[in-house]
Amino acid sequence: MVQTVEFAKMNGLGNKILVVDMRGRSDRVTPEAAIALAADPETAFDQIMAIHDPKIAGTDAYIDIVNCDGTRAQACGNGTRCVVQALAAETGRRTFTFQTLAGILTAEDHADGTISVDMGKPVFQWDKIPLSEEFADTSRIELQIGPIDAPVLHSPAVMSMGNPHAVFWVDRDPMSFDLGRFGPLLENHPMFPEKANITLAQVISPTEMVTRTWERGAGLTLACGSAACSAGVSGARTGRTGRTVTITVASSPNRGKLTIEWRADDHVIMTGPAEWEWSGRLDPTTGRFARDPEAAEAMVP
Repeated sequence: MVQTVEFAKMNGLGNKILVVDMRGRSDRVTPEAAIALAADPETAFDQIMAIHDPKIAGTDAYIDIVNCDGTRAQACGNGTRCVVQALAAETGRRTFTFQTLAGILTAEDHADGTISVDMGKPVFQWDKIPLSEEFADTSRIELQIGPIDAPVLHSPAVMSMGNPHAVFWVDRDPMSFDLGRFGPLLENHPMFPEKANITLAQVISPTEMVTRTWERGAGLTLACGSAACSAGVSGARTGRTGRTVTITVASSPNRGKLTIEWRADDHVIMTGPAEWEWSGRLDPTTGRFARDPEAAEAMVP
C-alpha cells in the first residue's frame, strides 16, 4: 500500500467516526474510499473527520467531513469531539479552532475527559435551513407522517446547525418508533431540498430529553451531535425546556448523555465524551486499510 495516512477508529456516544490525518497532503478522502470503508464491518462509520492543514489564519485545521455514502457533511459534533481528543493526545493542548463547511468551530478538552464544542449559532430562517416552502415560524411547520386524522409524527421544529434538522416531538421512548421506515421518507421529503437530519425527541423535564436520530447521508445512527444541539435549541425555543438540557441519546450504547447549552450570545455548546478504539493506516483514494500491528497483522483488501 502506498501513500497511506494514519487514521483512528473512534466514537462519540456510539456515533462511529474515522479520524483521518490528511495534513501535509493536497488530496482528499474520495467518495469511493468512504463507501469502501463504510462497507467493511471493521471500519463501518457514520462520518469521516479528515484533518487537513489550516486554510485560514487563526485556525488549527480544516476538517473535511464525509458521510458513509460518500457525500460531504457540513457539521458533525460527535466527530469534532473525536478530533479534539486525538489532537489533544498528540499535542497536549486543550483548546482548538477548526474550519468546516459550517464555519469556524472552537472546542475544549476538559480535565474530566469530556469535550465541549461551540457549534455556532442556530439558523431559523426557512430559506437558509433550507426549506422548499416559506414558513414565517419554523418552530412548528406543517409536515406529518401517517393518517391525516392520526399522524404518527407531525409538526416538527426545523432549523440548521450547519446542516438541516427536523425535530419531531414524541410522547414515549423514541426507540419505540419505526424510525428506520420513516427516516428515509422524511430525509428525502420535498420540503428539504438539501435533505435533512430527522430526530425524535421526548421531553422528560425542563432539563432532560431523550432523542434518536436518522442522519442525513448516514441513516440510523447511534448518536448525532448536531441533532442533539437542534433538539436542545428547539426544546427551549418552543418552551418545552430551559436553555440548558441533558440529552440522553436513546440509541447510543448505555444510552449516553450530552449536555446542550444555548447561551445568551446565541452560541450552542455541546459537551460529551469521545472514545478511541483502534488505529491504522489507509489509502484515501481506494479505502484499503491496515490496522496497526498491535491490533491486527494482515492488510484488509
